[in-house]
Amino acid sequence: MFDLKTKVLVVDDMMTMRKLVVKACKEIGFTDIMEAADGAIAWTAINDPANSFGLVISDWNMPNTSGLDLLKRVRSDSRFGKMPFILVTAEAEQSQILEAAKAGVSQYVMKPFTMESLREKIEAVHKKMSGK
Repeated sequence: MFDLKTKVLVVDDMMTMRKLVVKACKEIGFTDIMEAADGAIAWTAINDPANSFGLVISDWNMPNTSGLDLLKRVRSDSRFGKMPFILVTAEAEQSQILEAAKAGVSQYVMKPFTMESLREKIEAVHKKMSGK
């Protein structure tokens, strides 16, 4: 599992959804969690040298910058290209799942999700990263 001191960025334009994801992260044991209301705000936070995120959990459909666009920005920047990135979405169409995979998403979580399913996806991302 991730070091529980890992800084997590939760991105969603709906405050209730952000709070649910933050609550799940806290239940897992993460203690350093930051929130952003859209991908543009998240990108600014990611670029801030004061932040060194070890995991991004982002909604797909948001105003200004979507989660997919944020993922593409993160993957195209050598400073953040390997950062674990989980997309949370209600989009279940195969074409969108493939688009996210092509863009380099680490994991994909379908809404509605349970705390346990989110935990499983976070653990799967860590296993993939650590080669275990």
